[in-house]
Amino acid sequence: MSALLEVRGLNVVFSGFPAITDLDFTLEPGELRFLIGPNGAGKTTLIDVITGLTRPASGSITLAGQALAGRREFQIVRSGIGRTFQTSVVFEELSVLDNLDLAAGFRRRIPALLRRRHGVGDDVASALDMVGLGAYANRPAGALSHGQRQWLEIGMLVVQRPRLLLLDEPVAGMSRDERERTGELLRAVARDHTVLVVEHDMDFLRRFASTVTVLHEGRLLREGSVAEVRADPRVQEVYLGRTRDELDKEVA
Repeated sequence: MSALLEVRGLNVVFSGFPAITDLDFTLEPGELRFLIGPNGAGKTTLIDVITGLTRPASGSITLAGQALAGRREFQIVRSGIGRTFQTSVVFEELSVLDNLDLAAGFRRRIPALLRRRHGVGDDVASALDMVGLGAYANRPAGALSHGQRQWLEIGMLVVQRPRLLLLDEPVAGMSRDERERTGELLRAVARDHTVLVVEHDMDFLRRFASTVTVLHEGRLLREGSVAEVRADPRVQEVYLGRTRDELDKEVA
C-alpha cells in the first residue's frame, strides 16, 4: 500500500531558530495517528506546513504522490486535506444544518451556492448523524456546547470529503463524557479517512490511539504503539516528565 502523506527531510526555520529539523514522517491510508510532544516540539508547525500556512526552508511533502510545496492554502484544501484548529471555527448565527450544508458546498460554483436548496443532501445527513447532532440540526451553532462545536467542525470537514484530516487538540477543554464521544467519533471518521490528531491528553491517547509519533525540539523522537512510546525512557524524560509508574498511577 502506498503512503498517503510523505514528509521527507523537512526543515522549518523561524528567524534563525530551527522549529523542525530533518523530519521524515509517513501516514498510510486509513490510519488514525496521534502526534504528541512537549510545547515547542513542532507539532502545530508540522500541520501548518502541510496545509501551506507556513513555508519550509527545505524538504518535501507529498499527498498521494502529488507535491504540495508551492501550493496555496486553498489549493491544498482542494487536493484533499482538511484541518481544525485549537479553537473551533463555526458560523455561530447559522444553524447546525446550515453550517454543514455550507461546508458541503465548498466545491460548488457561486451560482449553485446562491440557489436555494430543498431538502438535506445525503452527505450532510450522514455527517449530521455521524457527529450525533441530529437533535440540534435547526439550532444556532452558537448555542452548542464546546464539545458539540468541535463535533460540528469535524462534521464540516467530513462533508468536504477530504482524504486527510488534521485535528489540533480536539478534546481540549472537554468533559470526560465528551472526550469519550470524541474518541468514538474519530474512530468512525477513520473508517473512511486518514486522521492525524495532535493531542496532550494521555488518558485519551491510551484509550484511543494505536500508533503514536513523538516529536521533541522539532525532531522525531519515537514512533510506535502506545505501550512502546510510554515505555521509552526518552519519552518519559522529555515529554511526560515522570516515570512510567507515576504516569500509570496518574491515568489509572
